[in-house]
Amino acid sequence: MMQEPLVITIDGPAGAGKSTVAQMLAARLGLMYVDSGATYRAAALKVLEAGIDPNDTVAVGRVIGATNVQVTTGEGEPHVLVNGDDVTALLRTPEVTLAAAQVSRLPEVRVKLIELQRAFARDRGVVMEGRDIGTVVFPQAQLKIFLKADMEERARRRLKQDSRDSSKATLERTAYEIGRRDQLDAERKISPLMPAPDAVEIDSTYLLADQVVEQILELARNRQLVCDEGKKAL
Repeated sequence: MMQEPLVITIDGPAGAGKSTVAQMLAARLGLMYVDSGATYRAAALKVLEAGIDPNDTVAVGRVIGATNVQVTTGEGEPHVLVNGDDVTALLRTPEVTLAAAQVSRLPEVRVKLIELQRAFARDRGVVMEGRDIGTVVFPQAQLKIFLKADMEERARRRLKQDSRDSSKATLERTAYEIGRRDQLDAERKISPLMPAPDAVEIDSTYLLADQVVEQILELARNRQLVCDEGKKAL
């Protein structure tokens, strides 16, 4: 009997460390890394480029229906393509971040992108990070992690990777923006941000990324999902 591909989900709010931890963990285990949020950001970017209100359900649905989102999974960092164009460098602006939170509430968007996200694990193991991966995308994943951290630390981390002019990006403003994103994620009717019932919660506030990765590897070893050396999936 063929063994199911190993799927590890890492959910949590902005700035909790999902991307860094997921990439490091995937590298350690030789699995594919997928940032589900990049697919929503790509959809949001297309909506913004079309000059459409992200809350206009009909118009957004029309644009998304004509949009082809792909994520490359070759060597190095994953790249996001929209209708064949590499838009990876455009996905981290505050405008796209907010629009992504808005369009992700729409059923038409979620249905299309969840199907894309699930396709990554059909033939090989993945470490996928996002906000509803353990609850909706892969409810049967072998290991589910929910990362959290206090607001000040999350804002500090996000500020470091912010693409805006540093003179405009303040800790207070960044905290406000991720707080607003938290509210949108928690209040949406479809797939609200919450830990899966069987997820292991890890507070990363005072932990380095490699310390979080080691905790997850230990969980995987204890469940016999990876070899003792933690380098590859069984």
